[in-house]
Amino acid sequence: MTEFDTRGSRLRMPRSRGAASGFLLVLLGIWGALIPFVGPYFDFAFTPDQDWVWTSARGWLEVLPGAVTALGGLLLLVSGNRATAHFGAWLAVLGGAWFVIGRALAGPLGIGDAGMPIAVTDAKRVSLELAYFSGLGALIVFLGAVALGRLSVRTVRDVEYVRRPAEPVAVAAAPPTESLTAPTQRKWRGMFGRRHTHAH
Repeated sequence: MTEFDTRGSRLRMPRSRGAASGFLLVLLGIWGALIPFVGPYFDFAFTPDQDWVWTSARGWLEVLPGAVTALGGLLLLVSGNRATAHFGAWLAVLGGAWFVIGRALAGPLGIGDAGMPIAVTDAKRVSLELAYFSGLGALIVFLGAVALGRLSVRTVRDVEYVRRPAEPVAVAAAPPTESLTAPTQRKWRGMFGRRHTHAH
C-alpha cells in the first residue's frame, strides 16, 4: 500500500518557477536604491548631485521602494512555497508602483523633493526620469505582474513536483499471523508426533 502526503501540496512549487523574475527584481531593486548615491560619479543624477549624500526624499522615494523590490525579488528567487512567492511578487509590484507615483505624493505627504535632473538636453532628462523613477517602476511592476501570473497557474510539472518527494511512502504492514505462528505450531506438532510414535 502506498500513501501520498498531500498536506500543503497546493502551496508547493519548484523554486525555478519564480527564479528568473526574482533575480531581475533583486537587481532592479538594488539599482533603484543605490543609483541616487552612485549616479553623481557618472554625471547621471538628480539634485543634489553629490555622491553618498542622504536626504529624506532619497530615503522615501528611492531607497525604500528599492529595498522593498529587492526583498520581494529575493522571496521569489528562493521560495518553494506558492504563498510566500506570491507575497514577494506583490511586494515588488508595490515597490515599482511607488517608484512611479511616489514623487506625485511627496508634497502632500511632506517627505521631501526628489530634486531636478542634472541634464542640459531633453534626451538626458528623459533618460534620467526613466532610469530613476517612471521607467524603472514600470519595469518592476511588469515583472512582478508576470511573476504573479506564473504563480497563479498550477501546471502538470507542479503536480509531478509535489508527488515526487512523497513517492513512494510505503505503509509497513503487520506480518501475517501464519508466518509468526507457523514455527511454533510445527514445533508443537513435532513434539506431539514424537510422543505418538513412542506410544506405539
